[in-house]
Amino acid sequence: MRKLLPLLLLALVCHVGWAQIPSPKEHFGFNIGDDYMLATYTQTESYFKKLATSDRVKLVNIGKTEEGRDQPMLIVTSPENHKKLARFQEISTKMARAEGLTDAQARELANEGKAIVWIDGGIHSNETVAWMQLIETAYQLVSRKDAEVTRILDNVVILMTHINPDGQELVANWYMRNSTPEKRSLGQLPRLYQKYAGHDNNRDFFMLQLKETQNVGRQLFVDWIPQIMYNHHQRGPAGSVLAGPPYRDPFNYVFHPLMITGIDALGAAMINRLIAEEKPGFTRLGGSVFSTWYNGGLRTTTHFHNQIGLLTEIIGGPTPETVPLVPNRLIPNGNTPFPVTPQKWYFKQSIDYSVSCNYAVLDYAARHHDELLYNIYVMGKNSIERGSKDYWTLSPKKSEAIVEAQKNDKTEKPAAPEAPDPFGMRGGIPAKYYDQVLKDPKTRDARGYIIPVVQADVATATKFVNALIRTGIQVHKATADFTVEGKTYPAGSFVVKTAQSFRPHVLDMFEPQDHPNDFPYPGGPPTRPYDAAGWTLAYQMGVKFDRILNGFDGPFQAIPYGELQSVTGKVDAAAPAGYTLSSQANNVYIAVNDLLSAGIPVFRLPQGAGSAEAGAFYVPASAKVKPLLEKAAKELGVDAVGVAKKPTGTLVKVAPSRIALWDTYGGSMPSGWVRLLMEQYRFPMQVIYSQEIDAGELRKKFDVIVFVTRAIPAPPSAGRENDPFAAFAGSDPKAEDIPAEYRASLGRITADKSIPQLKKFMEEGGKIVTIGTSANLAYHLGVPVRNALTEMTNAGVERPLPAEKYYIPGSLLRVTLDSTQAATWGMANQADVYFDSSPVFKLAPAAVAKGEVKPLIWFSADKPLRSGWAWGQSYLRDGVAAFEAPIGSGKLTVFGPEITFRAQSQGTFKLLFNQLYTTN
Repeated sequence: MRKLLPLLLLALVCHVGWAQIPSPKEHFGFNIGDDYMLATYTQTESYFKKLATSDRVKLVNIGKTEEGRDQPMLIVTSPENHKKLARFQEISTKMARAEGLTDAQARELANEGKAIVWIDGGIHSNETVAWMQLIETAYQLVSRKDAEVTRILDNVVILMTHINPDGQELVANWYMRNSTPEKRSLGQLPRLYQKYAGHDNNRDFFMLQLKETQNVGRQLFVDWIPQIMYNHHQRGPAGSVLAGPPYRDPFNYVFHPLMITGIDALGAAMINRLIAEEKPGFTRLGGSVFSTWYNGGLRTTTHFHNQIGLLTEIIGGPTPETVPLVPNRLIPNGNTPFPVTPQKWYFKQSIDYSVSCNYAVLDYAARHHDELLYNIYVMGKNSIERGSKDYWTLSPKKSEAIVEAQKNDKTEKPAAPEAPDPFGMRGGIPAKYYDQVLKDPKTRDARGYIIPVVQADVATATKFVNALIRTGIQVHKATADFTVEGKTYPAGSFVVKTAQSFRPHVLDMFEPQDHPNDFPYPGGPPTRPYDAAGWTLAYQMGVKFDRILNGFDGPFQAIPYGELQSVTGKVDAAAPAGYTLSSQANNVYIAVNDLLSAGIPVFRLPQGAGSAEAGAFYVPASAKVKPLLEKAAKELGVDAVGVAKKPTGTLVKVAPSRIALWDTYGGSMPSGWVRLLMEQYRFPMQVIYSQEIDAGELRKKFDVIVFVTRAIPAPPSAGRENDPFAAFAGSDPKAEDIPAEYRASLGRITADKSIPQLKKFMEEGGKIVTIGTSANLAYHLGVPVRNALTEMTNAGVERPLPAEKYYIPGSLLRVTLDSTQAATWGMANQADVYFDSSPVFKLAPAAVAKGEVKPLIWFSADKPLRSGWAWGQSYLRDGVAAFEAPIGSGKLTVFGPEITFRAQSQGTFKLLFNQLYTTN
């Protein structure tokens, strides 16, 4: 008995410890869903640690956030499953990758394994239901002992992940700062709730540049690969409670159909449960704007990995609100079978809906765990098969080509007219035209892609490879030189084959997106995509690769999943006069900034020298130079070419500029992304707000000011009511209503106060760079340029082209550059730019001749679309996309395209970087 007593006491302590896991009310002092109450992340993290004392929970820190907090993931399952957790994780990844398995082996693993389900919260921190429901759901899974929870815990491993701890801390503290509950508000947050990206943190999941998204991507695509992921958001369309699966068309053509029908099945489970619980207001399909076309979101990137990615967008928050009356939402239909009526809406209702949706997903996973595991294997297996043979992915362009093939066939006799068929039960054209297009060897899918290790910017190419690796793609590396289809590639080149389970993502990163011409009716306005229409990452990053249509092999070694790659540059041993560094490589700008910060002189070569291109950097030899360059070669992949003599011709000395980057109260996402870039590339920079601009004396403090898109308002054509930015005026809070630390960021750029100071800054020798819509500055200043995308009405009035004639949402377009200009040094004569209804200009010929304005980038073709959707793209031909104009002793440089878009468009970063040095 004495021997057993310690064990009994230990068991009692453990039992008591489990029993004493506090409820949310006991821990936070309020119930989850109580009006006017939010939990901070500090409080939430403490609660998660208490939940982790349960034998149902393991708390894992998946990494640090951008502000240095721990990012938690709760692994919730039965105590017995926790003992075999590593095995279930192994089964999940093995089934998702589908490598080396027979169907019989896959069946056995499906029966042995457990469904892995991801449930998250908090990615958009002002969407408070999302992170509060995570707390409530976790507590219920730990504390409930009913049959449903037991079945779930026995058959499912749940990964409950917080996406943005930093944002929860900011938002909760901001909301709770007012001691009067009824006066609390989520509005007018002072800064971005993710340090750099704010809301755009949900656009980083194929690039994975932010620490939080890297942490999440590792779990989703490398370490666990769940079969289902559920991404909680707000807010649903007015007149509904929440929007959820299934989603509207179009869906991306590279998807496996089982993924789409898997979404359908989970959507049915959600809506059925809500209706059974008498919870109306779920809308789906065409009832909301959400589609499955886009890649890059937390939910949507999983679609390209054969995972059933779910998103719901729900109304509600800690402050009660009202479901508005929207008459056309009151009629039951396929989009909204069970409409909600107008009523007062409370936080607890939204929490309850969210928890019900979680249980619908988890119950489905528990009942179909073997099916989910087997289906992700089938999708992976099919992807491998498609990448191992000739295969043609269907797309709108191929469908149009079939129609054109029939139209151009002069031997085909016109078919006899058929009787009208109002129900579409008859019709079609001869199948030979399908064979003509869909069996054309030239249009088949690639078997793989080769990224040569020898290219102008191999370090950026390696960053592209690492983006693939972070998202779970199998990449190979050549261990020796090899030849494919008559072309020889050096050892170290990367090979990405499409015969792998995540083939949809591989195709999506290399191939152009072919967005359909999406109109509600002929001649109607275009239906806006949910996000971008085209984004092909290899194009955005300017990566050179070869597309291989036939099967190939070579001395290739598989890189272990998730193992990031690096590239080492070369520093020539013999360099009597110094070194040249190519401006074609982005990382060279980091090396140059390091050299300048060390006090080492650096020059640019306007005419080039020897093998160095125009605009290359020249660094004279000195005792301090070589160690720094060797460090840059090792860490950045920079090549330093030795020169025997000092280059002849013009040398332009560069020096660090005093850089100002515009931002605004609440934070600008485009500005945040540029701030991230400047930190990554080590450009010293200061954020500037409109109050400082309006105060003047800018030239004493700065050499360059950068304005991202949506910083400069359009000049009103006939009064303030016509200013598209007028709606934003006065949206700032009163200074006395916010903490003193944020008051300096209040205000907006205005025509009467800001523009004169910006003009004076340039007249005194300063440089301003604008991106996107901030090209409006040129119109304010009277630069002799005009909008190229206009037409004359019958009444003789000039107006912008209507969307029925011209519409280009976020897509990639090909432009022509004058790469001899200092603004475009390091660029090729043609490049792909990210274009999102971006400004395009006509320059007055006389002004160009007089040097009053100089074109830098233009559209030289009538079909510049590379990836995405460009309706009426022929209007772009000869339009100017970028120009520069002298303003007094200074300069205005205008880039219409989004050259720094979400820190993805690395192929055009140099267009900004070139502006950030002072030269003499």
